[in-house]
Amino acid sequence: MIVDIPATTTRAVGKKLIELRESGGAVTIGRVLTLIVASRDGEQAETAIEAANEASREHPCRVIVLIRGDRSAESGLDAQIRVGGDAGASEVVVLRLHGELAEHEHSVVIPFLLPDTPIVVWWPNEAPKIPAQDPLGKLAIRRITDATKSPDPTSTIKSRLDSYSQGDSDLSWSRVTYWRGLLATALDQAPHEKVVDVTVSGLAEEPALDILAGWLAAKLEVPVHRRTGELKVELKRENSAISIVRPQTGKTATLSRTGQPDAEVALARRETRECLAEELRRLDTDEIYELALKGLSKVSYE
Repeated sequence: MIVDIPATTTRAVGKKLIELRESGGAVTIGRVLTLIVASRDGEQAETAIEAANEASREHPCRVIVLIRGDRSAESGLDAQIRVGGDAGASEVVVLRLHGELAEHEHSVVIPFLLPDTPIVVWWPNEAPKIPAQDPLGKLAIRRITDATKSPDPTSTIKSRLDSYSQGDSDLSWSRVTYWRGLLATALDQAPHEKVVDVTVSGLAEEPALDILAGWLAAKLEVPVHRRTGELKVELKRENSAISIVRPQTGKTATLSRTGQPDAEVALARRETRECLAEELRRLDTDEIYELALKGLSKVSYE
């Protein structure tokens, strides 16, 4: 069910939510958190809503979508409420802010926050320079950004350390979870020689590879080279090597280890909804993500 409420107020939207709940169209029982989706791009907001809906099947929540409308227009609010099949396992409140109201989105969102539940803010495209100091970020215990969608992904992911606060994370980090797991497993197998050199290559504007390189530099404390080329991670030891290679748009990677037959591994690019669901599983500080950001300074770009 989708209910449009044009030219409205937060009070009227709140009343409509209560009406829908009392009529059996929506319930808040079992909602484990409030997810605020701060979309600075109205055209891409629907994609973000779809991802949030899918993530809500694992984490039932209230999703509040903030969309900045025409800044030059008269100050006003258009709203939409989605429940049932149009909202996954959540209830979705879409708030489109026009004019001066767009500068006060944190005030608009407060009446819709679920009481006694954690608050998470996700910026699916452009994010503030310091998320923890943003008015919306101050409301949340977890702040999720996505450097992949920024105008300059490499510079953006490198700048995350300067703006880092406990509770920050980036979806580019979640996109390489399976890569990190596969590399860690391969390193745990014989021969247990020390890694002496690492190369991470792929698309130039792929921050997931940058953060992966930073993680390897921080954990292994060896030279790590970030190159542009085929999608590949290679770990060189004194007498052996480990590599993972995958076509850029492929779903299967090849794991190669010196002295062993190659292995085919399912390693498709993770969808945004999967990465978002993973981030919502843990609301505490991600210390390894912070470590990977610190490791970026040790990566050489070639």
